Amino acid sequence: MQEIERKFLITSTAFKQEATVSQKIVQGYLNSHPERTVRVRIKNEKGYITIKGKGDKTGTTRFEWEKEISLEEAQALIQLCELGVIDKTRYLIPKGNHIFEVDVFEGENKGLILAEIELSKVNDVFEKPDWLGLEVTNDERYYNAYLSKKPFTSW
Repeated sequence: MQEIERKFLITSTAFKQEATVSQKIVQGYLNSHPERTVRVRIKNEKGYITIKGKGDKTGTTRFEWEKEISLEEAQALIQLCELGVIDKTRYLIPKGNHIFEVDVFEGENKGLILAEIELSKVNDVFEKPDWLGLEVTNDERYYNAYLSKKPFTSW
């Protein structure tokens, strides 16, 4: 139940040509406290509830627990979420032994495009595509919980 991930800005939309899957995602937060977040997500036609703990000093590692729930449950829980529901399309791009998840944000976060890669260990080596830009792993402004309260378009 440990998540190890790194986040990057994107330098071009060339990633779309390499994507094997795209998913529409709507997510909200029942709790967005910095020590723990409780997220409800609808991804395509499935629902999920996720609890995340506070990240380590580098921002790469934190506790994560996720459970699939019914679409109806997720839709009902989204209605109870804090203001600032996130709307985005996620593109999955395989590179070597890893998969990059590139999120293209809409609504109040329109214009923001972030890539994430989940790793099996902190010092895991991975292939960096040409469209991968500045690493923002430890910058809390790029956390979805932060973006739900202080959208990218307001920076």
